[in-house]
Amino acid sequence: MVMFLFLVVALAVVVAAVTLSVVSGGESGPLPEVAPERLQDPLPPDRPVNRADVESIRFPLAPRGYRMADVDDALSRLGAELAERDARIADLESALAGAQAAPHTAHTSHTSHTSLDKPQPEDRP
Repeated sequence: MVMFLFLVVALAVVVAAVTLSVVSGGESGPLPEVAPERLQDPLPPDRPVNRADVESIRFPLAPRGYRMADVDDALSRLGAELAERDARIADLESALAGAQAAPHTAHTSHTSHTSLDKPQPEDRP
């Protein structure tokens, strides 16, 4: 009997608290819309992205995780810059290979030529 009385009193308290909060909060109207949180520290537009930029980027939280648009934009930018750097590296490597092959074909009559290879430890002075 005591347990039943306790449950009735607890239910009455909960109903009173909910009723009081609904009645007192209803006069001011609905809560105002909050502006969506946007990415505060975007990647720099005027220079290539470096490691510190990637490590310092923080995405704002959305109700179910991160904002997909912010993450997609950052990943697209990083992907484009990586592709550009890969193309530049490939161009430089092919230019270097061409420069290394040119002395071998053009100067076959000379006995010595300048090598662009890294000197071996025993060749260093």
